[in-house]
Amino acid sequence: MKANGIGGTAPAAWLATAGLILVVAVPFVAVVLQGIFPELGQGSFASPFSSLYATLADSSLIRMGGNTILLGACVVLASALVAVPLGVFRALYRIPFATFWDVVLLVPFMIPPYIATLGWIMTLQPRGYLEQLAGFNLAPYLFSLFGMTVVMAFNTFPVVYFAVSRTVEAVGARYADVGRVFGASPARAFWRITLPLSAPGLTASLMLVFAAAIEEYGTPAALGRRAGFQVLVTGIDLRVTDWPIDLPGAAILSLVLVGMSLATFLLQRWILARRSYQTVSGKPMAKDKRPLGAMKVPVMIGFAVVAFLATGVPLLAILATALARTISGGLALDNVSLDNFIAVFSNSAGAVTALINSFSLGIGTAVITGLVGVTAAYTVVKTKMHGRMVIDIMTILPNALPGIVVAVGLILAWNMPGLPFTPYNTGFILLLAYCCILLPQPVRYTAAAFQQIGDNLEAAARVCGASSIAAFRRILLPLVFPSLASSMLLVFALASRELVASVVVAPVGMQTIATFIWRQFEQGSIGLGMAMAFIAICITTLLPLILMRLMRRGNIVAD
Repeated sequence: MKANGIGGTAPAAWLATAGLILVVAVPFVAVVLQGIFPELGQGSFASPFSSLYATLADSSLIRMGGNTILLGACVVLASALVAVPLGVFRALYRIPFATFWDVVLLVPFMIPPYIATLGWIMTLQPRGYLEQLAGFNLAPYLFSLFGMTVVMAFNTFPVVYFAVSRTVEAVGARYADVGRVFGASPARAFWRITLPLSAPGLTASLMLVFAAAIEEYGTPAALGRRAGFQVLVTGIDLRVTDWPIDLPGAAILSLVLVGMSLATFLLQRWILARRSYQTVSGKPMAKDKRPLGAMKVPVMIGFAVVAFLATGVPLLAILATALARTISGGLALDNVSLDNFIAVFSNSAGAVTALINSFSLGIGTAVITGLVGVTAAYTVVKTKMHGRMVIDIMTILPNALPGIVVAVGLILAWNMPGLPFTPYNTGFILLLAYCCILLPQPVRYTAAAFQQIGDNLEAAARVCGASSIAAFRRILLPLVFPSLASSMLLVFALASRELVASVVVAPVGMQTIATFIWRQFEQGSIGLGMAMAFIAICITTLLPLILMRLMRRGNIVAD
């Protein structure tokens, strides 16, 4: 590996390469090889492609693939219906308490999807909270494609809301005003001018929602199985966990899912490359926003209803269940108790151990992805070394690798016969899985920061005699640290409650927050699981916010 950038970049390049090979390349290559060579697990390369036809010709694959695309499309449509109107009003009009609504509508994105789903189950199931309050339940609608779509859309719509509100705000209303001068109606000016100019943000957010929907495990597993609606993710899980275990079939299904994710990102790039979306001056100005007028009351009702359904319902259901002495006791004052919270902190069923495991894994994941991410971003952005494009591709690849595929790849890679050592059936394999899934976060954040730093700073340090490592450590790293710290806090929060990889590859006897909640729900100890869920939401949401606040006070990161 030859380094010919500004300075001697070999240490950073080698560290990034080694980390990416271990974290990203190994599971991905294992999935590809297992799909081609079905007997690879026995150390044989015999009968190549023999499982490919049998798996692809299976009618269940067509059904699962069709269901996956259908679910993703429905979630995209529902998210757009909820988020686009709110985002447009937020961008073009003076919304009372706008910052408050932004914060409230961000909360659903911070609630893990599977926990929100459990909250909806507690609310809408027979003898659930809705039936106790109103006398009827909506279980038939919840355990269906419609129910999965609604629950997943309420979790993913913030992605579209924030993208649309910020993009439309940048475009502003002045272009539409020009159209109206030439006789266009308000609706025509919006559809023909404002909305097309906002296409980059809208398209990117909708593609992210589709990718998230086809990769989601918790909601299809909790709701879809009871409705007989199986998707690729749950199909892969069944082939890995149910006897007889079908690793070649799981690998092939994983490659189909990866293909869907890649096609989504390629479609987004194709749509955005067809035309220019540049605006001459897109700086948002508060004075450009207009009063709501007669629309004030209905718009406020719209914000309140969406906030209540997306944030209030799941959180209230989780808290009510956690505070219930018994589930059968229902919503009654004499049924309120802190027993479940006391049980969690008393390490009942290994709750405290699960918290410690998840937070330890979260810290380890944040440190490793931060180290690999910052060196990979530096190598790609600041050097001209040969092979940096390969490193860049490996940092993007996890975006197209659903968590279930990473888990399958790690099982295949580290369960081979004859390995001198293996992390399989240890906590280290969970660390590898989390690092692969979350690595793009530090890479993208720090790459953007590196792109804003001129090359002259590092060059000046080298002229003054600093080594490449000293220049990186004392000049570049402090400048990108705010972005790096923010991404590491996000990685910690997401890793601490990751579900699908935890369910599939967690070693026997080891629990994390996600597996603890999931298993308590399956075993009927719902109150204990919901108490753990509420504690996890509070810690993983508040802890990063507090740390960020402290770093801002210490001028470690900018406001």
